[in-house]
Parts: sequence; C-alpha cells; structure tokens
Amino acid sequence: MLLKLSNEIRECHLHAEECRRRAEAAIDSSTRTDFLEMEGRWLALARSYEFAEQLSNFTEPLSQRKH
Repeated sequence: MLLKLSNEIRECHLHAEECRRRAEAAIDSSTRTDFLEMEGRWLALARSYEFAEQLSNFTEPLSQRKH
C-alpha cells in the first residue's frame, strides 16, 4: 500500500508541475489563475497522500504487535 501512495504522491506532483508550466505559458490572467488553482489542488492532494503514508508508517508497528 505504501508504494502505491508514493506513486500517487509522485503523480500529484507531476500534475502540479504541469499546471504550473501551463499557468506560466497562459496568455490571459483568468487561464493563469485557473491553472494555479489546479496546481494548488494537486499539491493539497499530494499532502493528503503524504499524511496518509506517514500515518500508516506510524501505526504499522502497532498493528504488527497485536498479531
């Protein structure tokens, strides 16, 4: 599961980078704003996955002790 989360985190960062590039290339401010907002959402999703991964790393030893 952790490998899957790491892959998801990496994908989110790749999407965020693409949104940043498109924002920088945008001609009008409305489009630029839209891409920057999308970048922010991708980064927020990445942080969510990172939190889930950290939580799993923290709780995994506890769950192994119970079994």
